[in-house]
Amino acid sequence: MELRARLIVEGFITGMHKSPYHGFSVEFAEHRPYNSGDELRHVDWKVFAKSDRYYVKQYEEETNLRHYIVLDTSASMRYKGDAPVSKLEYGATLSAALHYLMVRQRDATGLIGFDSTVHTLRPPKSTSGHLRGLLAALDEMSSGVPSKESATAAAAALHEVAERIHRRAMVVVITDLFENVAQHDELLKALRHLRYKGHEVLVFHVLNAATERRFQFPDVPMVFRDMETGEEVTLQPAQLRESYVEASGAFAETFRLRCREMAVDFVELDTSQPYEEALVSYLNKRRRLY
Repeated sequence: MELRARLIVEGFITGMHKSPYHGFSVEFAEHRPYNSGDELRHVDWKVFAKSDRYYVKQYEEETNLRHYIVLDTSASMRYKGDAPVSKLEYGATLSAALHYLMVRQRDATGLIGFDSTVHTLRPPKSTSGHLRGLLAALDEMSSGVPSKESATAAAAALHEVAERIHRRAMVVVITDLFENVAQHDELLKALRHLRYKGHEVLVFHVLNAATERRFQFPDVPMVFRDMETGEEVTLQPAQLRESYVEASGAFAETFRLRCREMAVDFVELDTSQPYEEALVSYLNKRRRLY
């Protein structure tokens, strides 16, 4: 997981010219006079040796932004479709890349995992040791066997997150939104709860676009099984495709509009596509905070 995260982030950085995003890198920018309270580790001792004056290395962005990545690990996230990885593997790898990027920016980052309940909560830190612990946890989440009770309960989990995070943070939610239909309004209330608590919120809606957004299955009788309840239904995909696509698109558009009303960023991701769109969306969100 650590290797994947590093390759994704460094490949992304290499593919960009000088970043317009403040805080994206920690490249040295300039010196400034030392002020009382500055950390001694940022003092440039070579300059001191030459000038007998204390100067601090100043970087392109020095912040103490706190992040939480909230990852859905429910059974429905283990669906792969025609993509090379499942939604959970995709979400865990994206989480790892974001953690890597955040620590590179000297931001504190933490991890929350949930299915039917919140099962993982690691408070934000910005150390390399903490990062390795987060990546190991993500590796375990994505490769472990789900429990029989691993249904999605995003609304309840986000309400709990809102109550447990006491300092302002950016909360990045990665989920397929496969909540019971009756719970969709409650899920939006949970996002509003996070905003009410002063948090910035970014939602990554992760799906396999070909099958879960466009319903591109072979036109033969097929049995579809709910990965969380085990319920099965037999149907011919062609008979349902048009109405399914219409309903799926309407749901996403409604959710996007409701999120916009709350100043919550909503980004649709496809598990068959690279991670660049997600990283750019995160950087855009972060940039607007400064």
